[in-house]
Amino acid sequence: MTTPDTPRSLLHWLDPLTDAARIRLLNLLDGQELSVGELASVLQLPQSTVSRHLKRLFEAGWIVRRSEGTAALYRRASSNLDETARQLWELARRDCMQDAQCREDSHRATEVVAQRRVDSRRFFGQVGGEWADLRQELFGGGMTAEGLLGLLDPEWVVADLGCGTGMTAAMLAPWIGSLEVVDREPAMLEAARLRLNGIENIRFHECDLTNLSLEDGSVDAAVLSLVLHHVPEPGAVIKEAARILRPGGRLMVLDMVEHDREAYRDTMGHLHLGFSEATVRQWCSIGHLELARLHRLRPAPEASGPSLFVATLKK
Repeated sequence: MTTPDTPRSLLHWLDPLTDAARIRLLNLLDGQELSVGELASVLQLPQSTVSRHLKRLFEAGWIVRRSEGTAALYRRASSNLDETARQLWELARRDCMQDAQCREDSHRATEVVAQRRVDSRRFFGQVGGEWADLRQELFGGGMTAEGLLGLLDPEWVVADLGCGTGMTAAMLAPWIGSLEVVDREPAMLEAARLRLNGIENIRFHECDLTNLSLEDGSVDAAVLSLVLHHVPEPGAVIKEAARILRPGGRLMVLDMVEHDREAYRDTMGHLHLGFSEATVRQWCSIGHLELARLHRLRPAPEASGPSLFVATLKK
């Protein structure tokens, strides 16, 4: 029988960490408190699964729990970890820092914590604490993002490269001078034509993204939205997009950060599992462009896919 002061064996500490989900949980709870629901949202696992893993970690002494109202909050244990546990966790933590999934977890956790409701007495009275929810209910989630499109130059010519069914084009068209909508798939272009029916400042182009039917220096900006992970040679697409940009023009790339979801290759036909910053910089070199900005977007807690980034490449 062991007591709280009895040193525990390596096997005691190691056994709960043989499941990757528990290591991810510990990594999230290292330095912050999270509830079961928040952990389930971050890890994209059922709450019952998260609860089962937390129970195992709690029984082994890896985590501590406290109650706040009706909620239980968990954190990685500190004072009751012996030297064996501390050394073991240091090894696991360093490995987590290099793991794409753990980095994704950390980004999602930041967003989940940021969306916690604040105490209404500390934020503009009772209504203030619910203001974000109220705006969402009244005006919808796209209100701010779509309104910011009003900052675009109304004289610009923009190319939507790999337009798909025209969702991006539909948002851009009212704010710019003209829009060149490009896709290689006739079915996609047909769907885009239906969505964009009645909008007069749009021209459609059926062509490959590595051989655009647009003249050199003919657009002020171009957009590649969730396209490059589907193409065999993203660098060739970037080079061709750079060709059609005017001097000072901008190319915006929206795509997934580097991830390890191999199943996407089979289930969705992805040729690339996201992209790293180093890869984006290689694109700039290929297209003779300057990387003006690279920004990782905040992950939506309800989203199931990897995080996204936006890169702005300048000619």
